Amino acid sequence: MPTIIEQLQQLAELRAAEQVTRADYEQRRAEILKAVQAELDALAAEYEPLLETAGERIAALQDDIKAAVAEAGQSVRHGIIQAVYARGRTTWDTKGLDAYAEEHPEVQAFRREGKPSVSIRMKDEGA
Repeated sequence: MPTIIEQLQQLAELRAAEQVTRADYEQRRAEILKAVQAELDALAAEYEPLLETAGERIAALQDDIKAAVAEAGQSVRHGIIQAVYARGRTTWDTKGLDAYAEEHPEVQAFRREGKPSVSIRMKDEGA
C-alpha cells in the first residue's frame, strides 16, 4: 500500500495533468468560438440588460419575502415555491464552557465531539 506522501505526489501529478488538459480544451474551445463570437456578442447585448433587470427585481422581491417570513416566524408555500423559515441557531462559547467545566466537571457528561475531518488543499506555486 502506498504511503500518504506517495498518494499526495500521485494526486499532485493527476491535478497537474488535469490542468494541462483543461488548458488545451479552453484553447481549442476559444478557436471554435471565434467563428460565431460576433453573433454571441450581439445576442448578449440584446439579452443581458433584460436578464440583469429581472435579476435585480427578483433579488429585491426575495429580500422583501425573507423579511416578511422572518417577521411572521413561519414558512409559507405557494404553488411550486416556498419561503422556509428556520429559527436562529443556538451556539455556545466553547472556550468559556471548557473553563467552566474545569470547575464543574459534571457538565462534561453533556459534551459531544464530532469526528475529525480532512481537507485537501493545493499550495499556489506562485505564492
